[in-house]
Amino acid sequence: SVASTAITCFTRGLDLRKGTEDVLCPANCPLWQFYVFGDGVYASLSSICGAAIHRGVITNAGGAVRVQTLPGQENYPAVNANGIQSQVLSRWASSFSVTAGTKNTALEAVGRSVSTARPSTGKRPKKTLDKKAGNKDCKADIAFLIDGSYNIGQRRFNLQKNFVGKVAVMLGIGTEGPHVGVVQASEHPKIEFYLKNFTAAKEVLFAIKELGFRGGNSNTGKALKHTAQKFFSLENGARKGIPKIIVVFVDGWPSDDLEEAGIVAREFGVNVFIVSVAKPTTEELGMVQDIGFVDKAVCRNNGFFSYQMPTWFGTTKYVKPLVQKLCSHEQMLCSKTCYNSVNIAFLIDGSSSVGESNFRLVLEFVSNVAKAFEISDIGSKVAAVQFTYDQRTEFGFTDYITKEKVLSAIRNIRYMSGGTATGDAITFTTRNVFGPVKDGPNKNFLIVLTDGQSYDDVRGPAAAAQKAGITVFSVGVAWAPLDDLKDIASEPRESHTFFTREFTGLEQMVPDIIRGICRDFLDSKQ
Repeated sequence: SVASTAITCFTRGLDLRKGTEDVLCPANCPLWQFYVFGDGVYASLSSICGAAIHRGVITNAGGAVRVQTLPGQENYPAVNANGIQSQVLSRWASSFSVTAGTKNTALEAVGRSVSTARPSTGKRPKKTLDKKAGNKDCKADIAFLIDGSYNIGQRRFNLQKNFVGKVAVMLGIGTEGPHVGVVQASEHPKIEFYLKNFTAAKEVLFAIKELGFRGGNSNTGKALKHTAQKFFSLENGARKGIPKIIVVFVDGWPSDDLEEAGIVAREFGVNVFIVSVAKPTTEELGMVQDIGFVDKAVCRNNGFFSYQMPTWFGTTKYVKPLVQKLCSHEQMLCSKTCYNSVNIAFLIDGSSSVGESNFRLVLEFVSNVAKAFEISDIGSKVAAVQFTYDQRTEFGFTDYITKEKVLSAIRNIRYMSGGTATGDAITFTTRNVFGPVKDGPNKNFLIVLTDGQSYDDVRGPAAAAQKAGITVFSVGVAWAPLDDLKDIASEPRESHTFFTREFTGLEQMVPDIIRGICRDFLDSKQ
C-alpha cells in the first residue's frame, strides 16, 4: 500500500513536489473559500481538495486523492460543479489532475489527520520534512512587535524574547514556510530585522537573542502604525498572496492610542493579533488611557485575534495555541482589503459632445482611479467599456492582470464619437463584463462616466445591475442631468453620485471615488 500525505484544505498543486502523489483531504473544508482555476485540468495555483470536490472525486467529507502533475496551459475555464465555482485564468506554468485515491491509503492515514498548524517536531514522515523549506502548511509573513518599554523592564524583556523564540521555532520557518521579522516598540519604533533577512529558525533565534532592550514609553500605537505601513513591502521580503500578520505584545497597557493604528493596519490588509501580558489590575485601571485598547487594534473583535497570558513566567504552554492561530490562514479576515479584492469596470461615454481632448481627461481620471488598486491574477481586476448608441468592450476583467498592462490599455483607448444610450450600455456591461466574474471572490463596482442626457431609460438597467450585486457610482460632467445620475447610482445615492461642470474637475474626484469604494467594501464585510 502507499502512504499518503495528509494535507490541509488550502494545500495547492504547486505545494507538492512529486509527479504523482497520494494525498488525504480533511473533512468539512469551507467551500466558499476554495480557489480553483479550470475544469478537469486545474492550474497548480488551485487548492487540491477544492479541485477534487469540484471534479466529484471526493465530497466535503474528505478522503484519498491521487494528484498527477501536468504541464501548464492557456485559458483555464470557469465551471460551476458540486458547489464550487472555478475561475478563469489566462495562463499558468503548471497544472494537475485529480482521481480517486486507493481505499487502503485512506485507512492508513486515519488517526493522523492534520491541524492547519503542524509544528515541525519531526513527527511527520521523513520524506516530506524538508528542513530548508519549513512548514509549507503554514503560510504567513509575520512581524513580532515586541514591547521594549519601561513597563516591561529588562528582566521580563528577556523572558519575552525567549517566548518569541519558541514561537518562531514551532512555526517551522523556512523558504516555503512562514517568514518572520521583529520590531521593537518603545518611545520610537525600531525595525530590528525584516522578513527577508533570515529564512531559517536557527538564524532567527540568534537574531532574537541579540536584541537589546531600549526602554521608554510604550508607544505601541505609533509602532503598530509604522509597522503596518513600512514593514510589509515587497522589497523588504513580503510575499504576494501570503497573509500579513503583526503580533503585538503589550505588557500592562500602551502609553498611546491604538485606534488609528488599528484602522491603518486593516486598510493595509494586515491581520493584527494582540498578546496582552499581566493585564492592568483594579488598582492600575485609573492610569490606563483606554481600557478597550485590545478591541480597537485587533483585526476583528471576535475573540480570535486577542490572546492573554497572566505573566511572562511559565509561558511554554501558551506557545502551541498561538502558533495554531497564526497558521490558520482561513481565519485571516483582514487579508482581503478594498485594494486587493474588488473588480472595477469603467463605463465611458464616447459621444460626440465629449470631444477628443476632454476624452483624454476622462481616460486620465480612469487611470488615476485604477492606479490605486493592487491589480493582479489573485488581486483586484479592472475592465473598460466605451459607449455611444453602441457599446465596445475595450478590455474585460481577465484580459490584463498587471497594473502596467491595465494602465497602458486605458491609454490606448480610441475615442468613438456618436450618440448616448447609457441604459443599454449598463445592461451590456452587467451581462458581458460582470457576467463571467459574478461568482468570483471579489466585490463588483461599476463607475459610469457621462456628459449628457441619455436617449434611453437608465433606471431599469441600473436597478438590474444593482440586483446582480454591482455597486454603481455615477460621475457626471457638463450637461449630464442630476436626475439621471441619481437614478444610475447605488443607495445611498448622495454618496454614489458625483458631478462637475468642467472635465478638468474630474481630477479632484479621484480620492473620493477610491474612498467610496473602500467604504462600501468594508460595509459589505461587517
